[in-house]
Amino acid sequence: MPEFLLIHGSCHGAWCWDDVIPHLTAAGHKARAIDLPSHGADTTPAGDVTLDLYAKAIVDAIDTPVVLVGHSMAGYPITAAANLAPDKISKLIYLCAYVPMDCKSLADMRRMAPSQPLLDAIVVDQDRVTFFVDPTQAVAKFYHDVEPERAEWAVSKLGPQPILPQETPLSSAHNLPRHYIRCTDDRTIPPAFQVTMTADWPQGTVTEMATSHSPFLSSPKALAEQLIAAAG
Repeated sequence: MPEFLLIHGSCHGAWCWDDVIPHLTAAGHKARAIDLPSHGADTTPAGDVTLDLYAKAIVDAIDTPVVLVGHSMAGYPITAAANLAPDKISKLIYLCAYVPMDCKSLADMRRMAPSQPLLDAIVVDQDRVTFFVDPTQAVAKFYHDVEPERAEWAVSKLGPQPILPQETPLSSAHNLPRHYIRCTDDRTIPPAFQVTMTADWPQGTVTEMATSHSPFLSSPKALAEQLIAAAG
């Protein structure tokens, strides 16, 4: 059965998958999540973090081929990891994530979207090495359909996001199977832009969930079921 490696998005950590992993393992799958460098419990200085370092951390965490799942900004790190070591990955799953367009950075793609709903919640540090999300707006942006106590827990876990990886252009060099899960009530990455990013994908490689940007907290069982189905 496929093994899943789950990669978090901006300002998050491995903790965001805590509610999903038990559903995957209950179905007989191996599943785990890691902290990217400078996120969660990882102590890498934010100023040292690059997109290449993200990719290396992912590749170093894989022993046998995995289904690699990336949420939101992690669409870039999982693609970079696939470029680096395609033999370690059996499939890529993008969960309401940015799918790199040739020679464009994540920041470029964010600006290409029909709107930038997260922009007014982003606070850039004075050193311009990281940004963080205004905690007073985080529930509305990320967790509006999450049980309130769980949403507040998630807000308390958010951390700074290194900027350089999001300003680094990337192109896809791999030829791996991939799947996209659109979130139709997403208030971070516009659902219309999720459609744009996957408009030319083959039939059967795109599915939808009627959730916010954080189905791992609002609908973890349903998300696990989607991941299992997408893994094939």
